[in-house]
Amino acid sequence: MSRHDAAPPAVPAAPGRNPCCLCWCCCCSCSWNEERRRAWWTSRETKLQPLPSCEACAAPSPEEVRSWAQSFDKLMHSPAGRNVFREFLRTEYSEENMLFWLACEELKAEANKHVVDEKARLIYEDYVSILSPKEVSLDSRVREGINKRMQEPSAHTFDDAQLQIYTLMHRDSYPRFLGSPVYRALLLHGSTPSFSEA
Repeated sequence: MSRHDAAPPAVPAAPGRNPCCLCWCCCCSCSWNEERRRAWWTSRETKLQPLPSCEACAAPSPEEVRSWAQSFDKLMHSPAGRNVFREFLRTEYSEENMLFWLACEELKAEANKHVVDEKARLIYEDYVSILSPKEVSLDSRVREGINKRMQEPSAHTFDDAQLQIYTLMHRDSYPRFLGSPVYRALLLHGSTPSFSEA
């Protein structure tokens, strides 16, 4: 029987770490991977529940909705646009990209050093840590830079990461959003269909 077939021991037999638990892939069935997989599925399911923290904003005008197709910047500078785009991202299970971007914007507006430290720590735990089910996709260079800057966090600790996620949303999700039933319904009728139908 291989070590993957057996249940992991409750207490390690040796003082060293079990090499299986350092595996970042999902190919083994060790308890660490099982917990991460369970957390990911829980997160995925909760992403389709109502949004408690959407930005408060008025319904967009037809002109505003049309402007979102002119550029990604116009979409992201519109609170209503961000809300609709965020709902769209939820249907693609990538809402964490928008949440991370918004958290970075909030951090950059903060002046209190103590609050900056706390918010930076929370952003790191929620979106950068490899243990988080809401982890965003960052390259190793950006990740290393964040790890160094987290020793003395500032309001700009995540600037490179925020730009990378902004670019990812622009290149990957934005074109699909513009072709989605959600955006087309807004253009035609000024209202969005149910996202479960999109």
